[in-house]
Amino acid sequence: MYRRKLFLLISILGIILGIFFVFKFYQTFFWSNTQFENDFSYVFVDRDDTIDSLTLQMKPLLKSTKNFLIAAEKKGYAQRIRSGKYRIQKSMGNNDIINTLRSQRLTTKVVFNNQERIEDLVGRVAEQIEADSLSLLKSFLDPAFLEEAGFTEDNALAMYLPNTYEVFWDTTPENFRNRMLTYYQSYWNENRKNKVKSLGLTPVEAVILASIVQKESVQVEEQNTIAGVYLNRLKKKMKLQADPTVIYAMKKVTGDFQQVIKRVLYKDLKLNSPYNTYKVKGLPPGPITMPDLRTLEAVLHPEQHDYLYFVAAPEKIGYHLFASSLAEHNRNKKKYTRWLNNQKIYR
Repeated sequence: MYRRKLFLLISILGIILGIFFVFKFYQTFFWSNTQFENDFSYVFVDRDDTIDSLTLQMKPLLKSTKNFLIAAEKKGYAQRIRSGKYRIQKSMGNNDIINTLRSQRLTTKVVFNNQERIEDLVGRVAEQIEADSLSLLKSFLDPAFLEEAGFTEDNALAMYLPNTYEVFWDTTPENFRNRMLTYYQSYWNENRKNKVKSLGLTPVEAVILASIVQKESVQVEEQNTIAGVYLNRLKKKMKLQADPTVIYAMKKVTGDFQQVIKRVLYKDLKLNSPYNTYKVKGLPPGPITMPDLRTLEAVLHPEQHDYLYFVAAPEKIGYHLFASSLAEHNRNKKKYTRWLNNQKIYR
């Protein structure tokens, strides 16, 4: 009788322990372990993250970090963390969370446009992927890469065409840079190469010219006309005499790219710089900004005319007065100068 009672007691305890372990198993792996209210939340895993640093990052998202760590150890994830961007759904259990972190790496959208310098570009990109701006800058300006790709440090910005790109959040600086080169090469297909060659330019020179056009006017309907003016001047071996290049030269010499210069003075035209197109013939050594693709297309499809000059139109802000002769241009310039003085714009 005693043995029977003992056996019954042990059996009951075994059942209770079994139920307890099954309960803990399901609680650890399958019960909801999220505590955020949104339908999902993103987790960004760095390349140097450990299970401890990842758990600390995820602490605000989880009901129990202890159960997450246990599940991660049991599933072997703690020793094989994979960097990237991941989306955790509301009410997920640890089993699904870990499976997501293990195999469902997401891409992210990288957007950039109108950056004045390569330094500005890397700062913008670094805001959107894991890589920091210093590592991006080192990669973008790597001498061996630039030489192989056919660029220089001055014109490297020309390779980065503004657009929206889908990349993995943890992509390396080198992979990102190579992706941009591939896009650049695909943009410059045979049709565009032939077109730019007929204009007497290279693809890089077309981007440089487009950057000047971009700074001269954001009015789409004028950009083809302005591109035509500069191409006319290049054909005649005239200096471009583009005010935006002088402004860029002033910023580059001072190192202050935050300054706002609304008026170029005669003394500014004497600045010694390869970017000052009042002193040097031809195009500057690199872009003075990142032109929009539509501006680049305006350069590839310039308006055919005999204009050689233009100046801002005081009666129609944002637009320009065009002239074929210097005399006509000087008359237009007087109108603009008078307007600047009336507006008390002296710098």
